[in-house]
Amino acid sequence: MSAWWWSVPALALLGLLVGSFLNVVAWRLPRMLERDWWLQAAAQLGDEEGHQRTFGQAPAPPLAQAAQDLQARLQALPALGLAMPASHCPACGHRLRWHELIPVLSWLGLRGRCAACGARIAWRYPMVELLTAALFAAFAWRLGPQPVALLWCGFAATLLAASLVDWDTTLLPDGLTLPLLWAGLVAAAAGLTLPLANAVAGAAAGYLALWSVYWLFRLVTGRGAAHPPWTLAHWAERAASGREGMGHGDFKLLAALGAWLGWQALLPVLLAASLLGSVVGLLMKAMGSLREGRYVPFGPFLAGAGVAVALIGVPQSLRWLGW
Repeated sequence: MSAWWWSVPALALLGLLVGSFLNVVAWRLPRMLERDWWLQAAAQLGDEEGHQRTFGQAPAPPLAQAAQDLQARLQALPALGLAMPASHCPACGHRLRWHELIPVLSWLGLRGRCAACGARIAWRYPMVELLTAALFAAFAWRLGPQPVALLWCGFAATLLAASLVDWDTTLLPDGLTLPLLWAGLVAAAAGLTLPLANAVAGAAAGYLALWSVYWLFRLVTGRGAAHPPWTLAHWAERAASGREGMGHGDFKLLAALGAWLGWQALLPVLLAASLLGSVVGLLMKAMGSLREGRYVPFGPFLAGAGVAVALIGVPQSLRWLGW
């Protein structure tokens, strides 16, 4: 296959198309997860044997009726997936035509408004497309015109999708972090990235880095202790604050970065992510854009730092730290 397919222009064009899809992922995946959680809740409410084992008695009739009503409402909802329904305006339901789906150009041609109802189309859509194109072009430039560049483009696209979801919802879905983790290990096993032993060590160290700091400070100081926003303890606390039941997504994301970049990259990634996240959090708080009781998600800063280290190179990143 011609080297042109892996060149900067080709992968930048591919990035525009992938960026359009990432907008879909960022919007629909959290809603798909919420629907799945409600399905699980309905199944749990209707589990008479489980209720008997847990509470020592059968569920009351109102509880069983609530389970049936919830299941019926969920089954009546229209199908929802990454490919269905077709792209449409969330304000009026207008189904987008092919010429309204061209990355960046359609948004410019429509002047940022729906062709049917005139509702505003957020500027984030073309910005995500342009950012994805820039990331793909950067990896094509960094690695040269070779197929492995496409692998790293997938790495960047997954991190961007996870960042968008985390920023919107403070959730990092397993459907993004775990495939990224396994892809990093498989790529290492295939000899495409780094030695497999380094990838495995990076994955293990990445998960344990935040997990151990979080639990150490929780055991020593208690859950409610406040840590300065520029410390790793602060972000470890935020990584799991109120989300233990959701799976500690930040831990898994750092494990995935370790699988792709190796254990040596973890310190530069953590330092850069903590510094940038703290600056953004303090600025948002000073500007009043951070609501009371909310916190800045750590995932986007981990992802950004991971992409930066991948592009700069782990050896150069360590040299900047004096190692």
